[in-house]
Amino acid sequence: MARTYKAEGKQVAYVLRGLFIIGGLSLYFSIPGLHWGFFFGILLGSVIVAEILGAMWTRSRRNRKKQKSKTSNKKKTAQTASRRSSNSVRSDEIILTSRLDDLSGAEFERLLALYFRDQGYTVKEVGVGGNDGGVDLVIIDRRGEKTAVQAKCYADHHLVPVMTVRELVGAKRNHDCILSLLITTSDLTPPAKKEAEQFKVDYWHGGLVEQKLSVWDKWQPGKKRRPAEKKEAAYPSDIDKARKEVAATNTVICKCGAPMVRRKSKQGVEFLGCSNYPKCRHTRAL
Repeated sequence: MARTYKAEGKQVAYVLRGLFIIGGLSLYFSIPGLHWGFFFGILLGSVIVAEILGAMWTRSRRNRKKQKSKTSNKKKTAQTASRRSSNSVRSDEIILTSRLDDLSGAEFERLLALYFRDQGYTVKEVGVGGNDGGVDLVIIDRRGEKTAVQAKCYADHHLVPVMTVRELVGAKRNHDCILSLLITTSDLTPPAKKEAEQFKVDYWHGGLVEQKLSVWDKWQPGKKRRPAEKKEAAYPSDIDKARKEVAATNTVICKCGAPMVRRKSKQGVEFLGCSNYPKCRHTRAL
């Protein structure tokens, strides 16, 4: 069982208490004529000082752990933020096997483009990985109806502000779109939801996004794609045997100079026999 920092502090206090008592008593008995009150003062002082130092040890260890944890969390947050804000886009194969929180903003937009295209929409990737001006995708259904899509790949605690909704409402006119759709991996702030309802902006939050993508068989997060299997005809066992016989014929030559072929004895044991049999009765075991 691992020791706690409090237990370590008590252990340190115990050791220091013993050292202080031994040192104090040695000093007391080495100086003749000291009052007996010094004896009890040394004992009491050793206990108090040792306990204080033990508590300081415990607090120091805890503070060091907290500082280390904060540093680690900051690095993790910085790495996640850096990945999400990156404009680099990996291959479609990697995107289709990645979790949403492992995608950058540009990759999330690419995933949505693949999704809508597979649902039968014509997709125009307007601002994937760059300055979108409020619209990332323009999707067109079979009736020709255009929808402006804005995608936000945010952490769960990072809610979409009302300004994003207003940008989408204004930007959809620039792309001649009738409808607008805001898709986020997190959610909208209450004012943003109110604005979306007022201007009839449809929106998908994180739970709904995962639900829609999970029923799409092409998105398989956490699963490695199998390499394409080589399309090779399956040969029956008798063809394999014939191949072996040909190989044996081409490589094994009898002493008489004729090629050797596979034969079977009466007991069913295979062996190589000369093709000039019965003129040549030379055999060789397999």
